[in-house]
Amino acid sequence: MSAPILKTRTRLSEVRYEIRGELARRARELEAAGRSLIKLNIGNPGAFGFRAPAHLQQAVAGNIAQADPYTHQQGLPAAREAIAAFHRTRGTPNASPERVFVGNGVSELIDLSLRALLDPGDEVLLPSPDYPLWSAATILNDGVPVYYGCRPDHGFLPDPDEIEAKLTARTRAIVLINPNNPTGASYPRALLERIVAIAARNGLLLMADEIYDSILYDGAPFQPLAPLAGDVPCLSLGGLSKVHRACGWRIGWAVLSGDPVATGGFHHAMDLLGALRLCANVPGQFAIGAALHGEDTIAPLCAPGGRLHEARRAVIESVAASGHLELVAPAAALYAFPRVVGAAAEGFDDHAFALELLDSEGVLVVPGSSFNVTWRDHFRVTLLPEPDVLREVFARIDRVLARRAATAAGARRRGAVA
Repeated sequence: MSAPILKTRTRLSEVRYEIRGELARRARELEAAGRSLIKLNIGNPGAFGFRAPAHLQQAVAGNIAQADPYTHQQGLPAAREAIAAFHRTRGTPNASPERVFVGNGVSELIDLSLRALLDPGDEVLLPSPDYPLWSAATILNDGVPVYYGCRPDHGFLPDPDEIEAKLTARTRAIVLINPNNPTGASYPRALLERIVAIAARNGLLLMADEIYDSILYDGAPFQPLAPLAGDVPCLSLGGLSKVHRACGWRIGWAVLSGDPVATGGFHHAMDLLGALRLCANVPGQFAIGAALHGEDTIAPLCAPGGRLHEARRAVIESVAASGHLELVAPAAALYAFPRVVGAAAEGFDDHAFALELLDSEGVLVVPGSSFNVTWRDHFRVTLLPEPDVLREVFARIDRVLARRAATAAGARRRGAVA
C-alpha cells in the first residue's frame, strides 16, 4: 500500500519566485549536461568575483572566539549601537539600539515584520514591479498584496495619487523599495514626502527596503525615508549583502522609527518573533560597525571607471545599439530592466523568451512578469558581470530577438499574401 501524499500549504500555490525557479532549475540541468552558462538571474556579488571588504573580514576573524553563544534576540549591543549611530547621522528620529533589530538578512526581517503586522485579510501596498519576496511574505503571512504601478513611461516611479486610491479599510502598510530592484530607480525627496503624508493621514506603517542605499550612479541621489517620516511609523531595512558584498553572511537590520507610543505594540511583536528564532548569525554581526563606520568601498565601484559603473555603461550602450530594446537607464542598485520593442515584441512572452535565450544562447535572465507586473515585455539582468561579458550577453540577446523579429515579419508577409 502506497504512503499517503503529504498535503502542503494551499497558499504556496500563489507564491512566485522565478529568480530561483523553473528557469534556474533548467539552467542546472544544462550545466549538468556540460553546458557553460552566463547566469544573470541573481544579484549575488560573490558569484561574480566580488569579495567582502578586507576590514569586514578582519572584524569577523578578530572576534570569532566571542561568537559561539546566542546573543540578544535583537542583535549584539555593539552592532545595534553602530546601526543606530549610522541612522542618527541620516536624521532618523528615535534611532537608538533598542529600536534596532538584526536578522539573518533583510529577507528574514521582511518575513518577521509582516508576521508581526498582519491579521488574515490585511492588505499591504506593494510596488509593481516588486522584489517578489515582498509579495511572497505578504501572502504566506495571510495578507493580501495590493499593487501600485511603477511604469517605465514614468521612469519606474510610483504615483502617490494611485497609492492613495488603492487604500481600503484593510490597508496596513505601504512598502517602498528604494533604490529599486528590479528597475534601478531612485526616488526623489518630493515624491517620498507625498507618500509619507498619505501614510500619516491613514495611520499606516511605512516599510522602506533600502538595501541598495549606497549603490548610485552619475550623481543620482538617495533619500532615506525615515527622516522624512518623522513621527509616522517607519521600518527601514538595510544590510551587508549588496553595498558590502557579503551576501552569504546573512546580516540585515531593521530600524523602527516614529512615535514610540504608536509603535510600541509592533516593537514588542518584532522582539517576540526574534526571540522565537533565538538570534541572528553572530559572527557576521561583528562586521556591522566596520561596514557602517569604516572605509567606503562601494563608491569607487560606482564611479566612472569603477566596475559597476562600467558594467552599467555596457548595458546602456548595448541597448542603445539594439533595434529591439529600450531601457530606462538605472540610476542605482545592481540591475537593469530592458524592454523588448518593435517587431520582436509582437506576440512576445517574456518567459518563453527567457527559456529560448537559455537553451539557444546559454544566458539566464529573469522574465519581467516574475516581478508581479501584468506586462510581459521586460526582463531583468544583473550588472555584476564584467562589462565585456555583458556586451557578449546583449549580443546573444539580440540574436534571439532578431530571429523573433524575422519570424514576425514573415508572418506579416504571409498574412498580406493570403
